[in-house]
Amino acid sequence: MQSTFPSLTVPAESSRLAPTLGHRLVDDYLESVHARLRPNSTLAVAYDLKVFFTVVAKGPLEVRRRDVLEFIRAQRTGSSARNVAPIGASDGLALSTIRRRLSSVAGFYSHLVALGDMDHNPVQRGMPVRSPVHRDRRVVPLVRPARHLPRILDHDQANALVGALRTDRDRAMIDAMLLGGLRRCEVLGLGLGDIRWNERRLFIANGKGGHQRIVPISPRFFTKVRAYLEDERPADAETSLVFVVLKGPNRGQPLKANGLDQIMLGARQRAGLEHATCHELRHTCFTRLREAGMALEALQAQAGHQSISATQIYLHLANDWLAGEYQRAADAIDAQAALGRKTEVSS
Repeated sequence: MQSTFPSLTVPAESSRLAPTLGHRLVDDYLESVHARLRPNSTLAVAYDLKVFFTVVAKGPLEVRRRDVLEFIRAQRTGSSARNVAPIGASDGLALSTIRRRLSSVAGFYSHLVALGDMDHNPVQRGMPVRSPVHRDRRVVPLVRPARHLPRILDHDQANALVGALRTDRDRAMIDAMLLGGLRRCEVLGLGLGDIRWNERRLFIANGKGGHQRIVPISPRFFTKVRAYLEDERPADAETSLVFVVLKGPNRGQPLKANGLDQIMLGARQRAGLEHATCHELRHTCFTRLREAGMALEALQAQAGHQSISATQIYLHLANDWLAGEYQRAADAIDAQAALGRKTEVSS
């Protein structure tokens, strides 16, 4: 049986085929995933499985629980007892990345169990432990989740980044993220018909998870995008997508994610910033909106979050919110204490 998966085959964007790894069981599963999830999600699962089977160096039916635990150790430490370096890691990966890869592997083995190819899933839900206080058994995750506050740009950094942009196309794209909170893929996926000029809103046809929404956005975005469409966008561009390549052999074709990343990198370097990514612009947008008093439920709708728990992180990023809430509570406590002392004196 094949023990490793050296070749990840990714079909062309126009193809409706699923990615393949060259093993029947894995490729059958990827077909199933491809039928249920979006192409980028399927590709992420395929890459996670490639990493896993490269590190464990075993065929799917040969994997045991100890192999999964060894995989976790190898990914976390950047080393492996089998001297197989984890793909994409030199000093160990983030816990969130390892959790995602375990989720992909667990899904694959759940599929094999459901089909009867295996009698158990080697990826455990967690490690059983006994509580020393309650003396009951519980399960803790194999990899504990770690939540970190994302980085944002302050006012001066955001202005420096925008000032370093060279075209109205680039300014419109950055404004879509900085002023509207759009994801990178949502910016690149905007169609000409998705811009609702009279309403000053954008229709997001393909949000995360395939969800759609309509979001308001600052008039500044519409000013920049109109200037781009009138003066910069090639007249012979055949795509209905808004943002296209302006120069070179791909002129007039849809701008890709790596193209937008290069634009961000160049602007960041010219502005002298140590960090500035597309997702940081999104985080900056929602942090500023929350600081300005936007309700959390409205922020959730603007961001396209399915759960409000994902939106609550902006409560912690907004500098004034927590301090304000604490000060109001502290003032109330002081007032109650003062009232109590006054009552004692009068009695």
